[in-house]
Amino acid sequence: AAYAQNGHGKEALRLFKQMQLKGLAPDKITFMSVLYACAGLTALPEGKESHANIIYSGLESDVALGTALVNLYGKCGVLDDARRVFDKMPQRSVVSWTAMMTAYTQNGHGKVAIELFRQMQLKGVAPDKVAFISILD
Repeated sequence: AAYAQNGHGKEALRLFKQMQLKGLAPDKITFMSVLYACAGLTALPEGKESHANIIYSGLESDVALGTALVNLYGKCGVLDDARRVFDKMPQRSVVSWTAMMTAYTQNGHGKVAIELFRQMQLKGVAPDKVAFISILD
């Protein structure tokens, strides 16, 4: 986690591979760190592999992991996958909504982000400052 959070994504992924080779099963925190590293590196193949492992581990319904996946796919410019993950999330936090809106705005789809912002409000999710900023970007 420390490597991923401090700009050393390649080292974080290298350690994750070593962990897997030793037969250690990743948990939610490990997956969060790996997804953060993949997003920072725009390492889509490694991110997709982690997504498959999250599904295999039965953690796909976790809000934080779903949000991290939306963020990963958004940063990699794969909006269809980001939206697919977002739509499958059984619960969404304001952070989840903001991650999806940010993915749209960062990839040139501001109008879609604004529409999603409206949908968020209709679902009763109150926007925070970050949500407002994400649609203004």
